[in-house]
Amino acid sequence: MLDNFGIKDAIDILLVAFFLYETYLLMKKTGTTAIFLGVLTFIILWLLASKMFEMRMIGGILDKFIDVGLILLIVVFQREIRDFLQDFGNNKGIKAIVKFFRSKRKNHIEADISYIMPIVLATINMAKRKEGALIVIQQDIPLDTYIETGEVINANISSRLIENIFFKNSPLHDGAMVISGKKIKAAACVLPVSHKQDIPKRYGLRHRSALGLAEQTDAKIIIVSEETGKISLAHNGHLYPNLLAEELQKMLTQND
Repeated sequence: MLDNFGIKDAIDILLVAFFLYETYLLMKKTGTTAIFLGVLTFIILWLLASKMFEMRMIGGILDKFIDVGLILLIVVFQREIRDFLQDFGNNKGIKAIVKFFRSKRKNHIEADISYIMPIVLATINMAKRKEGALIVIQQDIPLDTYIETGEVINANISSRLIENIFFKNSPLHDGAMVISGKKIKAAACVLPVSHKQDIPKRYGLRHRSALGLAEQTDAKIIIVSEETGKISLAHNGHLYPNLLAEELQKMLTQND
C-alpha cells in the first residue's frame, strides 16, 4: 500500500487537512463547534461501517443519512458557506493556505506594544474609578459575527476614547468593545455567555460573557469589575483574575 503512495496522495491528504482545519475555525467562530464535531464523528462511523468493515445493513442506513445530511448541512450552514467562499474570492483563501503551512512564531515573541499600552492605561484608569468594562482583543479567529451585534466605530485606539465609551452615562457602556487590526471596530457588542457550573458566584455577567467568548475563540478579553474595580483576563477558556498592570500588559503582548 505504501509503495503506491506518491506526491499526489500527500497533496490530497494536506488539502483535506487544510479544509478540515478551516472548517473547524469557521465553526468555532460561529459557535457551532459541537455540531462540527458531531458531523465529523458521524462521518467516521459511516466510513468504518460502510467502507472498512462493509456492514451492509447499517452501512445502507448510514448511506441514506449521508445523502440527506449533505442537503441539511447546506441549509443549516448557508451563511458560513457563503462567508467561506467569499473569503476565497477576495484572496483571503491564499493567505489562509500560506498561514496554514507556515509554522507559528514562538510563544515568547511579543506582539507590537504600540496599541497595547493605551488599552492597559485605560483599563487601569477605569479600575481605579470602578467603571465596568469588557474589552475584546481579536487574535487569529475573526470576530465579525460579534462585531455585527454592536455599534460599528472603526476608530484608532486611544485610552481617552476607550474610557469615554465605558463611562457610566455613555449609551455604549453596556456590552463589549471589540478591537481588531489595531482599531476599535465596535462597541456595545453581545457576547455568548458561559454555562460552566464551576464559575464562582461572585462573577457577574461580564465575566461569564468574557469566559463564554474565550471558550469559543482565541480572543483575549479584559474585564473590569464594576463592584470591586479588579481586572481579569479571559483567554483560551480560562479566567485569570486580580491582575496588576504589569501582568495584564505581559499577557496581552504574549503570543500564546
